[in-house]
Amino acid sequence: MNQAAIGLRAHSGWTAMVAVALEEGSPWVLWRGRPHLVETFTFEFRQPYHTAKELPIDEARGVIARARDEATRLARNAIAKVQKRAADIGCDLSSCGLLLASGRPLPPLERVLASHALIHTADGELFREALVAAAKSCGLETFTIKESEVVESASRELGMKPDGVLRRVTGLGAELGPPWAQDEKLAALAAWMALIHRNVPAARV
Repeated sequence: MNQAAIGLRAHSGWTAMVAVALEEGSPWVLWRGRPHLVETFTFEFRQPYHTAKELPIDEARGVIARARDEATRLARNAIAKVQKRAADIGCDLSSCGLLLASGRPLPPLERVLASHALIHTADGELFREALVAAAKSCGLETFTIKESEVVESASRELGMKPDGVLRRVTGLGAELGPPWAQDEKLAALAAWMALIHRNVPAARV
C-alpha cells in the first residue's frame, strides 16, 4: 500500500491542507483544499482572542475554549474525509506535517489579552493546536516543524539545494491548476517531510 501524509499551513479560521502520496518513489498530490475551521467565517469567530479581549476573563476563557473545540471538530472531519479518499485508492494516510510559527510559548491568558501582538500570535496558535488535536484523534502520527526551517530541513534530508526543493514542490501542482500558491506549496512540503520523518525510504528519492 502506498504511503501518504497530510500537510497543513494554518491561518485564522482556515487551513491550507494538502495530502501527498508516494508512488514508485515519487510524491504526487492526492488532495488539496482550504477547509474552514470555524462554522461562521467572520472576524468574530476567526479571531477568537480579539473577540475575547473585550469580555470579562471567565467569558473570555469560554469564547476561546469554544473556538478551539469547534476548530478541532471541523479539522477532524476534514482530515477523516481525506483519509477515506486515500484509502479508497489504496493509500495509507497515517501521518501529518504541520508548519509552526517561530514564536515563543504564550504567557497566561490575562497577559495575552493585554497585548495586541500576543493576541495575534494566540489566534494563530489556537488553530494550530486544534489541527494537532484533530490529527491525533484521527490516528495520525504528527510531525511539526517551524515554517522558517522547513525548506532548509528538506534540503538536507533530500540532498537537494533549497531552490531545487522549491522547484520540485512547485512542480507538484503543475497538473492541478490554481490554487497552488505559497500555502499549498508549503503544506505539500510539510506532508513530504512527515513521510521522511516516518522513515519511508522512497520519500527521500
